[in-house]
Amino acid sequence: MLTLANPAGLWALLGIPAVLAIHFLQRQAVILPISTLFLLEKTQRESASGRRFDRLMNSVPLWMQLLGVLLLTWLLAEPRYQVARSTQRIAVVLDSSASMSVFAETLRGELAEALPEVQGAAAAVELTLLESASRRERLYSGASIEDALAALDGWQPRDGLTDPAQALRLARSLVGREGVVIYATDTPVEGAPYDPLVLALGEEVDNVGITGVNFTRDGDTPVWTCLVKNYGSSPASREWWLEFSDGKRTRPEAFEVEAGGITALSGALPDDDRRARLVLDGDRFALDDVMPMQVPRPKTIGLFSATSPAFAELSARLLETFDATVPSDDAAAADLSLVSYDPLDPVLPQGHAVVFVHDATRGGAYLRGGIVAEKHPLVDGLNWQALLVRETIELERLPSDDVLVWQGERPLVFLRQAAGSAERQLCFNFDLRLSNAASQPAFIVCLHRFVEGIRQRKVAGFATNLESGQPVRLAARAARPEAAGDDGGSTADAADPAADGAADEAPPVAVRSLDLAGETLESERREPAAILTLEAPRDPGFLEVVQGDQRLLTAAVHFADTREADFSRCATGTRPDFSAATAVERHTREDHWWRAWVLILVAALLVSWHFTKEPKRVPGPGEPGPANPAPAAD
Repeated sequence: MLTLANPAGLWALLGIPAVLAIHFLQRQAVILPISTLFLLEKTQRESASGRRFDRLMNSVPLWMQLLGVLLLTWLLAEPRYQVARSTQRIAVVLDSSASMSVFAETLRGELAEALPEVQGAAAAVELTLLESASRRERLYSGASIEDALAALDGWQPRDGLTDPAQALRLARSLVGREGVVIYATDTPVEGAPYDPLVLALGEEVDNVGITGVNFTRDGDTPVWTCLVKNYGSSPASREWWLEFSDGKRTRPEAFEVEAGGITALSGALPDDDRRARLVLDGDRFALDDVMPMQVPRPKTIGLFSATSPAFAELSARLLETFDATVPSDDAAAADLSLVSYDPLDPVLPQGHAVVFVHDATRGGAYLRGGIVAEKHPLVDGLNWQALLVRETIELERLPSDDVLVWQGERPLVFLRQAAGSAERQLCFNFDLRLSNAASQPAFIVCLHRFVEGIRQRKVAGFATNLESGQPVRLAARAARPEAAGDDGGSTADAADPAADGAADEAPPVAVRSLDLAGETLESERREPAAILTLEAPRDPGFLEVVQGDQRLLTAAVHFADTREADFSRCATGTRPDFSAATAVERHTREDHWWRAWVLILVAALLVSWHFTKEPKRVPGPGEPGPANPAPAAD
């Protein structure tokens, strides 16, 4: 394979028409006075009117000069020959943000043009396609540009705003210092790390999309409300309709939204349908034109109150603040107990509980000393400095208890959990009636965090609406408890042997992507675990998580990243010179015959000069010259 290191040298070929033009010009005929007319028949007819274009005369100088132009062009273009087994390494980092889905076809065309340029004179190419979200697997790794472009056909960017630094670092490590890294994005980037060639191919696109959904209730009827935003620079008119699981749909309704404005769409779902889909008539960015909706249904918590009559009013107020709770008369069957500690009956109940001290006396003076909160998820970011507590009897604290809040040397709040047990008890080591705790936000938030932790660990089904790619943690039946490392800072609940049967009989978990009718599109099997960590699908739709015959999660997944729906900053940047990014010297060798070409060029010029110089003419009889000197004048 031949490569020209200096293509500009081909401009020297303009010398060919210049040489031909010169040889088309003929000289003016020389006038020689003669006395014999018959000699005119032997004279060659030549122009007598000066220089003009005439027929091309075949001559040695002509061919030598043309050869010289060709040799000079060859030398100036600096030809180089391909080195056998030379390889060009290329890594392409693709911006995996959702807005790139609009420019997928443009990206394929640009790469189809750029990659051969980057390969240049190399005999082979090592090509790697990466996403800017570096945690994902490579899209392609191989030696074929055609196969790499084919891998783009199934690429679906769905991420939010991502930082490509980690992916660019990985790409540079793959290709080395002499390789080429290309970062393809829809927004021009300046000063990208690890020296990539930035291929910006975006443009401003008008988009109207749904930003989110909220559910309320009108009696027993669920009412949905969706916000629709116009990200464009001009007013927009759209239509919307609802689609139901039985295949029915509502009549399209039109609405208008101003440039940059937001409008609300709302309606009620039928009592017999808890799943639907709101659809806008399409634009180029289709991800936010569909809003799958699921009527939410949280896990219910059974509450058992075992407080003394003195706490009846306070207990009722606390129970009203908890969502999705139902009273329970059986402490063993309840998920959470509200207990007041009586020193005359110091036995605490089994299971999850919130414990208060019950001091029958009026209490002593207010406690003194600074209030200090430990670093713990239940009290993180809460301000306890306004808490006022009177001196009362104390709960018996165990060495394994985890103190959350101190006042001086007295623990005010601590968390109790026996080793190897899933039961947790949040203990308030003072009488709530003899404090202002009930009016303190820190107390209410701490209590709600504890209850929500119990709710998350309960193995029960619930329904909700998720954003695409949102991480989800689910409680499931498992063989043994596993470390959770989240809220509450304790281990996750194990499956109750009485409820779940033998530990080794915990069924696997099925994660299914569903369509609107409830048909399974994709299914993934997961091994049972106390806490399942999964990620919502990246495409809008419906999700179901089932363990055995128990449905753990029913969810609708929608796209809600408003940053990616706004195309006002997308633009096309200056296209890099991909051919200049390849080191030609590494993949080619010079023409070793260049010295011979120089010698041939010099020889051609000398031959041309020899045949074009004026020959010496010998004067004829009667002409003045050295042989016939003119006679002297008298």
